[in-house]
Amino acid sequence: MKSDDEIKKENPELYKVAREGGTEAPFTSELLKVKDDGSFACAVCGQKLFMSDAKFDSGTGWPSFDKAIEGSVKEIIDDSFGMHRTETVCSNCGSHLGHVFNDGPTNTGKRYCMNGVCLEFNKEDK
Repeated sequence: MKSDDEIKKENPELYKVAREGGTEAPFTSELLKVKDDGSFACAVCGQKLFMSDAKFDSGTGWPSFDKAIEGSVKEIIDDSFGMHRTETVCSNCGSHLGHVFNDGPTNTGKRYCMNGVCLEFNKEDK
């Protein structure tokens, strides 16, 4: 796992989102349109977070998933900015990933709305 200083130097946007709780601009992630089989991992520590079969197009501009790999994310109540949301962080390194909402279109009813900059896609994982 890279240090915060390494992350800040190599990828300032990742640092802003993962370590400072920021949000990337919608429709900017290269991972938004990925439809290949594989897995999505934390860009900071490499822990697998989501499988590609859980990904769907939510129309929001951020990669969205209907379920996380069991134990891979922690959910934390987030009442910042006058909103009541549930933040998701990597259970291994604590990096901010995005938020989960109970308005997903699949049978799980979940929409994990993730910042693509916080994810790495691994095509070989099935």
